[in-house]
Amino acid sequence: MMNAPQSRAHSSVQQALLQRWEAFSAREKRLLSWGAMFMALASLWWWGLAPALRTVREAPAQQAQVDAQWQHLSDLQIQAQALQKLPRMTQAAALRALQNTTTELLGTGAKLNTTGDRSTVTLTAITPEALARWLAQVRVQARAVPIEAHLERTPNQRQETSPSATPKPPLWSGSVVLSLPAS
Repeated sequence: MMNAPQSRAHSSVQQALLQRWEAFSAREKRLLSWGAMFMALASLWWWGLAPALRTVREAPAQQAQVDAQWQHLSDLQIQAQALQKLPRMTQAAALRALQNTTTELLGTGAKLNTTGDRSTVTLTAITPEALARWLAQVRVQARAVPIEAHLERTPNQRQETSPSATPKPPLWSGSVVLSLPAS
């Protein structure tokens, strides 16, 4: 609620504006009216319609991204459920599977050392693809879980020197510690 001095001040400002408006010519009044209408429409566009239209435009891409994330999570859930349904594996069977998978996929680029329920695999100049395949296979076949990794990228010494040759990806060296299932 306004008190009397504020009401009078408001009234005097309103009076001054009304007198100023009446002093404008018809042409000036039209220009000011058009300017005010333009500002009102611009404000409506910038703060009302443009954000809503941007949201409508971006919604399909965001929906596709969310759908892709949901699909990835569903795939991971299916993998986890499949791993849970597998029969329990003894530590000796897991170690045999780990040795076979390591020899088969990494060859002489990997050395295996096992102590108790932990195995350390020392890697030398392994391609990223081979390392990824090996980790996936070890997880499924030996039910081994990586618990520690110390890897370094090393330059691929098998690069071709011709200028048209496509560059080869770097190789990985280091060690991976795996936890085997308990007996």
